[in-house]
Parts: sequence; structure tokens; C-alpha cells
Amino acid sequence: MDCPEQFFNLMNVQAYLDRIGYRGALRPDPSVLVALQQAHVCAVPFENLDVQLGRPVTIAPQDAYEKIVGKNRGGWCYEQNGLFGWALEKIGFDVTRVAAAVMRQDRGDASRANHLCLLVTTPESSTRYLADVGFGGSMLEAIELLEGEHAQAPFRLGLKKTDDRYWRFSEYLGDGQFSYDFLEEPADESALQEKCATLQSDPASNFVLNLVAQLRSREQHLALRGRVLHVATGNGVAKQILNSADELVATLAGQFGLDLPEAAGLWPRIAARHEQIMRMKADIKEG
Repeated sequence: MDCPEQFFNLMNVQAYLDRIGYRGALRPDPSVLVALQQAHVCAVPFENLDVQLGRPVTIAPQDAYEKIVGKNRGGWCYEQNGLFGWALEKIGFDVTRVAAAVMRQDRGDASRANHLCLLVTTPESSTRYLADVGFGGSMLEAIELLEGEHAQAPFRLGLKKTDDRYWRFSEYLGDGQFSYDFLEEPADESALQEKCATLQSDPASNFVLNLVAQLRSREQHLALRGRVLHVATGNGVAKQILNSADELVATLAGQFGLDLPEAAGLWPRIAARHEQIMRMKADIKEG
């Protein structure tokens, strides 16, 4: 997706590289792709705070640049992979934006275009790589578009072909599994835009219902969902329950680098949602 001409001079690759702390080579080859993805996912949190705060989010890379680079924020898939794809193209990679469907095996066509990922090639090779910095940080390194499994602690990742021509990317953490399906073709940008709008406005959307922030390091993954902070390592997943608005703001700042004191105003809704989830789990257990 191209940026309007007037934004080219405002979007500076070096400023992006400074944001992710990247100091390595700048050439379009697989080792640089891996290093750039590692730097990005370890520096930029996946987060939906704007959705929670009622601030509109777009699929435009220039908006993602202003937010992630200019305001030191994170973002969700449309923002993060939009920005990452723009930077890769500037460095010389060939990038295809792809509309994916999260948990399509369960949700069917309703999941169409609810995720943006990237297919990347280099000028010297036709080898395609799946690159994704916007799926919560599970993929530390871009992976070749071949069926197989990959250990990227604390996750196990997999790629396989489905019976109906799709690729399925899966991530495993403990006994949990999360996936998305995609075709090897350019995204329908209007479908991405429509789904981006729906996910931030539909009262039933998980992004509307739940605050989410996630960030990984080389061998650890942090995930805040509402009041619950999960810390995943190779030894398992530890959980901590947040108990106040002040603790929420401090956790966002200290663990995720998100300086958002206004998030304190979300606490009553977060606490109510937590209680709702606990009641639902209790009902399921009793049933």
C-alpha cells in the first residue's frame, strides 16, 4: 500500500530504525530481514489502547509511523505490519501485503481480512518469507514459506497447507494454539479497511471488549489481557492479577514502554469485564 507523496519526506527510515534499536546492515537479504523482525518485535508492543480509548485507527502506514515512531507507541496488526512493510520496501525488499483470517477453521468467512501479514522476497532470490510483527510477538524471526515447524522460544510455530489451498500459520504456547490462514495473493485493501473499522467499533469485537498489550524479548513473552498479566518463558506461564488503575498504568509503562496515564480511566470497565469472564468460566465449570 503506497503512501501519499506528501508523506514521503515525513517518514524517515532512520527514525524507524532508531525506534526499534536496529544498528545492523541495511541490505535486502534474508539475514537482515530476520534481524529487522527481531528488533521490531522486541521493541514495539502489540496493543489496542487506542481502540479502548475510542481513538480511530487506520490501515495507513503514515498513520502507523506517526503513532509508533513519532509517539513511541505500539499498535495492532494493520499498523505494525503496515509500518514494517513500508520500511522493508525502502530498504529494497519486495513486499506483498496479505489479508489473513484468524482462526478461520472456527470462524469461517467472518474472519476474512481480520489480520494483515507480509510475504517478502529479496531481489536476488524467489524464496518467499512470511514476515509478521503484528500477531502479538510470537514470530521472532521471519520464516520461509514452506511447510514445517520452528522453535522460537517460548513459542512453537508451524506452517502447513490446508485442503482448500490456504496456508495456515499456527503458534503454540503450552497447550494453547492460535492460527491464521492466508492465500499467496495481494490483499484486498478495501476489505482490510472495512475489517479494521469493524474490529474497533463492533461491541462484540474482542478488541473492543478487552484491553490487550503484548511484548516479547528473545526468550520471554509478556501478555496483558485486562487485569491479567501473563509472563511466558520456556518454563511455563506465570500469571499476575492487577488490582488498581495505578497498577495498570505502572504496568503499561514499566513492562510495555507505554506512557499512557489516561488508561487509568479504563479501569472500571476492565474490572467489570474481568468479573464477567470469571462468572462465565464458573458457569462453564459448573455446567
